[in-house]
Amino acid sequence: MKIVIAGGSGFLGKALTDFFVKKNIRVVILSRKPQPGSNMIKEVYWDGKTLQEWKHELEGAEALINLSGKSVDCRYTKQNKEQIYSSRLVSTRVLGDAVRQCIHPPKVWLNSSSATIYKGSYDKFMDEQQGEIGHDFSMDVCRKWEAVFNECITPYTRKVTLRTSIVLDVKGGALVPLIKLVRAGLGGEMGSGKQYFSWIHIDDFCRINEWLIQKPVTGVYNVCSPQPLPNADFMRALRNSMHIRVALPLPALLLECGAALIRTETELVLKSRKVYPQRLLDEEFVFEFPDLKTALEDLCQVEAKTS
Repeated sequence: MKIVIAGGSGFLGKALTDFFVKKNIRVVILSRKPQPGSNMIKEVYWDGKTLQEWKHELEGAEALINLSGKSVDCRYTKQNKEQIYSSRLVSTRVLGDAVRQCIHPPKVWLNSSSATIYKGSYDKFMDEQQGEIGHDFSMDVCRKWEAVFNECITPYTRKVTLRTSIVLDVKGGALVPLIKLVRAGLGGEMGSGKQYFSWIHIDDFCRINEWLIQKPVTGVYNVCSPQPLPNADFMRALRNSMHIRVALPLPALLLECGAALIRTETELVLKSRKVYPQRLLDEEFVFEFPDLKTALEDLCQVEAKTS
């Protein structure tokens, strides 16, 4: 069995690679900066724009997982916005071309999107059927990304869209800087603290990918835990898991100044994401870490063993 991961050199790609390799599944990573591989891992150059030799790696693959896209952890300058759009839209389009040219195309194509496609909400749960999609920059990126994916004609390949929430992992992603803030005594509520935080444990993220590959399903899935909670509650749970009591709050104005200093945007922590994985629950996916307390305790134990 072989799984191809486009843009698989980031922390999510590495987590998926480790997960599948442990199950004795070969992984091919399409990367702009390929590294030497091993018996189970092969890295192949691609530029995310043009059909080249990498397209042959899709032949006979069990699944294609597309994680390509410039990180949104940056300032939304004109140049960065253009790269955020193009890195997602162009790479998805060229993957569609490659799949169509395959003699034996991948059985399923999982394409990334983001839970930030939904409007900010403090009360209504945003599920796959009733969720409201907005039109600001981040939402527009996701709408156009999904539109390009849906336009790809792949009659012999199932297609699944992953609207992924913030993935919690001590090896990368949003949790790492949050842990640093807590250790610095700045782990209080951010802004009002009332904005909702949707999240998923890295292990459940990997398990959901595997589950969607195995199930004969198509369409959109919210990849998040069934228990989003306000920022103030999330930060309190993180402090408790780290056994730290001192916590100064971070007002919105201070966050704006800090975001400008480290060249990022406050949207990542101030937008209220109240997203719900209705389809996963309806189709009886079982979360290993449905509640935040258990998830953070597990991740803090992992960090303690590796630090």
